[in-house]
Amino acid sequence: MKLICRQSDLNSHLSLVGRVVPSRPSHPILGNVLLSADAQGRLALTGFDLSLAIETSLEADVQEAGQITLPAKLLSDIVARLPDGDLTLGVEEDPQGAETYLATLTSESGQFQIRGLGAEDFPALPTVETVTPLMVPVAALRGGLSGVLFAASADETKQVLTGVHLKGTADSLEFAATDGHRLAVVETPTHFEEGEEVIQGSNLEDFAVTIPAKALRELERMVGNAQDNELAALYVDDTQVVFELGSQRLTSRKLDGAYPAYQQLIPRQFSRSVSLERRRLLGGLERVSVLADQKSNLVKFSLLTAENTLQLSVEAQDLGNARESLPADILGEAGDIAFNGKYLLDGLKALPTSEIQIQLNESNQPVIFSPLGGLKMTYLVMPVQIVR
Repeated sequence: MKLICRQSDLNSHLSLVGRVVPSRPSHPILGNVLLSADAQGRLALTGFDLSLAIETSLEADVQEAGQITLPAKLLSDIVARLPDGDLTLGVEEDPQGAETYLATLTSESGQFQIRGLGAEDFPALPTVETVTPLMVPVAALRGGLSGVLFAASADETKQVLTGVHLKGTADSLEFAATDGHRLAVVETPTHFEEGEEVIQGSNLEDFAVTIPAKALRELERMVGNAQDNELAALYVDDTQVVFELGSQRLTSRKLDGAYPAYQQLIPRQFSRSVSLERRRLLGGLERVSVLADQKSNLVKFSLLTAENTLQLSVEAQDLGNARESLPADILGEAGDIAFNGKYLLDGLKALPTSEIQIQLNESNQPVIFSPLGGLKMTYLVMPVQIVR
């Protein structure tokens, strides 16, 4: 195997696939990245941890096709430090070992040699049998993922809650994530106008799947550099999902189990509402939360209807207290309600508009935060009981 490619291209693609390579692999080859050079002038890179895989490819001057696996972190660290320009990668059998290979990486500044393993031992990626892909606009993926990923559970024992639920209709795609204490739901249209061009998703009606948040965070990075007028192909079967975008491909297992019926948790009627600037509320929360108890992160909201003011306050027995008042349009009765401040900060950072609305009933019932205009997003948070 021998090829020439650009340092900047190889570096960026290694960074992408290296994210899924485990730092403590169960088998040595899983700590490697698979490099495959073909006669068509492409160098493909693959990282795989047995549940999540990323494949990507770049242009290269392939003088001799072939495959090898090399330690992902070591290779990435070396390439990242090399000067911009052409790199030559050559592979030959290692004279010191029958089952290893020696890769020589040459740049204008010098030469590195790395021992690798044969590609034949690299595990085969799962295949998806679905013939017809679902076509999803990049803009829909970007808006939905940025609005819900933060709310997925990090507790692996909760299994299905560590994922994001995607549900399609004829003209929209709904994203939902919950950890049992909060719920984020975003509904994005699958029809976009980009200048005179119409971008339309397809085959999404009656589609539903739950995908690990870990995989979707990598997908979010992939679509981050894509154009809004691009379409991603989504393949789904009984156990796997595959996203394809240009030369990049992400393969992930699906999560088993029924996702909670989250729409039944969202109240439809409210007795009180508060409208105010998102950045003001976010800034006020960040300031008073400095004194919040590290375990509960409790922040109290006081609705002062007569003054049209939302007051934030924190009482920390051993540290002190903080209070801040914000102008707001308040409808309904005055009263107090408390939240985990971290949950609010997470949600406010994801809400995409300058003005937001808070809708609530009693102080022990779910509260809804939503943007005024723009993306159709619902962020539900359960209040914390105030101890008198």
